[in-house]
Amino acid sequence: MCRLLAYLGNIELLEPLLMKPPHSLVVQSYQPQEMTAGLLNADGFGIGWYHSQTKTLPYLYRNTLPIWNDVNLPHLARYVQTSCFLANVRSATPGLAVDLSNCQPYSYEHFLFVHNGFIERFRHTLYRPLRTILEDEYYQFIQGMTDSEHLFALFLHNMALMPEPCAVKAVVAMLRQVLDLSHSFGVSVSLNVIISDGDRLIASRCSSLSPAPSLYWLWDEARQGVLVASERIFTDWQWNCFAEGSVLEFARGVPPKVYVL
Repeated sequence: MCRLLAYLGNIELLEPLLMKPPHSLVVQSYQPQEMTAGLLNADGFGIGWYHSQTKTLPYLYRNTLPIWNDVNLPHLARYVQTSCFLANVRSATPGLAVDLSNCQPYSYEHFLFVHNGFIERFRHTLYRPLRTILEDEYYQFIQGMTDSEHLFALFLHNMALMPEPCAVKAVVAMLRQVLDLSHSFGVSVSLNVIISDGDRLIASRCSSLSPAPSLYWLWDEARQGVLVASERIFTDWQWNCFAEGSVLEFARGVPPKVYVL
């Protein structure tokens, strides 16, 4: 199980949200409290962010080292300013390589994507069915071997088929497609995902089994922004727990929209 963190709000350095909280993503990499599988998140990490002032494609920084061993990250976190970022620390599925192509976030054009969860026996069950669905552009987009990257490709495929593209509808469709396939093949899936285009966050807490992996959100009044996290990084603040089988869409200055699967 990976650990996720996302932020959308006023311009902020990475350091206060990524490195400094009492239960930061760095702490969660070696001392997670709510993981339902695995012990550590030591198989790489990644951060994706958008430039704080210009509408450019997102930037990525990924490494196969454990996040606590990257000597460059503290310096980067004190430099990068952004109004939106996604971050992930990875606990690799046994048998999958620890390399950059399997490290999240994934990006395509203006989208960033992270996933916490699994598809049971992915290579032997939903690997071929998912790839069969994809248009060639998104089939060719996949560089690694993770179920996570295939989920992102399916989201992109759904977006491309829509007469009027809508990211939240594409997320809901992707989740329903994978749930349907999991039922057909008799395997369990866990599908906590976060997707961003720099102006909003779309996040799901979804699983074929209950309870689904943890996912929380918090309105940060000081930063006029929202945080979404697998585990509560500020342990003394009042977080909201995602309902199971829900998708929330966060945009600037408006309450979240809730969709039920």
